[in-house]
Amino acid sequence: MSGARRACVIGSGFGGLALAIRLQSAGIATTVIEARDKPGGRAYFWERDGFTFDAGPTVITDPACLEELWALSGRHISEDVELMPVMPFYRLNWPDGTNFDYSNDDGALRAEIGRVAPGDWEGYLAFLRYAAGVYQEGYVKLGSVPFLDFAQMVKAAPALIKHQAWRSVYSIVSSYVKSEKLREALSFHTLLVGGNPMTTSSIYALIHKLEKDGGVWWAKGGTNRLIAGMVRLFERLGGTIRLHDPVTAIHTFGDRVSEVECQSGWRERFEAVASNADIVHTYRDLLKDTPAAAAHGRKLAGKRFSPSLFVVHFGIEGTWPGIPHHMILFGPRYKGLLDDIYGHGVLPHDFSIYLHHPSVTDPSVAPPGKSTFYALIPVAHTGKLTIDWEQVGPLLEKRILDEVGRRLIPDIHDRIVTKFHYAPRDFTLDLNAYMGSAFSLEPILTQSAWFRGHNRDDRLRNLYLVGAGTHPGAGIPGVVGSAKATAGLMLEDLS
Repeated sequence: MSGARRACVIGSGFGGLALAIRLQSAGIATTVIEARDKPGGRAYFWERDGFTFDAGPTVITDPACLEELWALSGRHISEDVELMPVMPFYRLNWPDGTNFDYSNDDGALRAEIGRVAPGDWEGYLAFLRYAAGVYQEGYVKLGSVPFLDFAQMVKAAPALIKHQAWRSVYSIVSSYVKSEKLREALSFHTLLVGGNPMTTSSIYALIHKLEKDGGVWWAKGGTNRLIAGMVRLFERLGGTIRLHDPVTAIHTFGDRVSEVECQSGWRERFEAVASNADIVHTYRDLLKDTPAAAAHGRKLAGKRFSPSLFVVHFGIEGTWPGIPHHMILFGPRYKGLLDDIYGHGVLPHDFSIYLHHPSVTDPSVAPPGKSTFYALIPVAHTGKLTIDWEQVGPLLEKRILDEVGRRLIPDIHDRIVTKFHYAPRDFTLDLNAYMGSAFSLEPILTQSAWFRGHNRDDRLRNLYLVGAGTHPGAGIPGVVGSAKATAGLMLEDLS
């Protein structure tokens, strides 16, 4: 690397590490700076009482986008990570006791639809054709292409119009299937990237096709082991990671970024800087001494942001082979609950729970004879829901565990070995997430593609963005796609 151009990536989430691997593979001497004591960003983890708890994300789709990172240097992902298939992808459960096992096994899925939504199979096939179309246009063609000017948005407009991108995912699904349960089963996926099924652009129906073709996977040992594998790959390539030293300032000179400064006093000059940090934090805080950038940060703060999350991590006595890896425990309301979270900004009395049970697939994440779980509910971000989470958190934690106990594990409280929760306040404190948002900008049409954070800043010519706040958006495939788009720009500019 002697004499190589030097780049810095701020933040070691999936997007930041994927970008750093691409740069280092291309011969750019790259330094990743991480504020926390461990890499991963939102893919952080804890080890308590012999249990491994992933902070999230927990659903790995499109493994090909990850395999590509290793292939850049002639390696294979299996050298560092063991990916395990998850089947069914999810079990959906409603308050009336109905279960729906969702997977890409055509025979099993047809039987499930025939049982839960008789008469909707042909409508489902029509929806699948629609999802395949938006997958091709929105993910294959545009998922890793940077939108730097409005002209590119204009070029994409015919495809958006053809697929009625102004409609919501729920609206599109409803046009194909009649069963309310199946409508919920085919639209809830947007919640996994911070989007309201009732308002998120129908382009996000591509998630269904993404899962059908690529499956749903788990990294043995936890999602954190995928992060660890990416770190090993990056360091083998000669990259440098600086941990536990938050960036405090990005310095500029004229229309260029000049230096990065950390809390420890460490300060270094780079030819290019990319931020995987929260997009508002990047502009409003790290670039506060650059007036135009700080003003842009204030403008970004006025956009619509995704909700936060409340997550209860718990380890319990016993093994539960009857509870699959992923479950959605729907509450009594769907649209009304979403209205409360996204619109009204209240903490409802009811909730829907995403229940994560990794030890059923991978017993290594729990001690022998025990099980690892987390129960997650979306909650309004702190800009809408201003409550004292230190006071409310323990009460909500108990309510969530009570519901899991009522529906699945009757003596759950007696079985708990260890537990803790993670609230919106923690997203703000640990991740500098604006208003505690768990997914950055809300994925609505007017905040997508060119309307989202640009992969290269419009004014500072060597400042780049990567991650959930940029195109194409949140989720592992989304942020890895943003890294591909950003890397292309950086390598062209640094050549």
